[in-house]
Amino acid sequence: MRFLRHLGNLLKEFGGFAWHHKAWWIIPVVLTLLLLGLLITVGQSSAPFIYTLF
Repeated sequence: MRFLRHLGNLLKEFGGFAWHHKAWWIIPVVLTLLLLGLLITVGQSSAPFIYTLF
């Protein structure tokens, strides 16, 4: 749970930075990196189960 709290604080800081400096381009970059990291994590954890099906 501490990790999620720190991740939330980090995302809030990125949002505050984008809002203050009007750097709207940083929001899609951060979201894309988070989705890519989530995809890699989910892909690695499900791979052993896929191999047993074939």
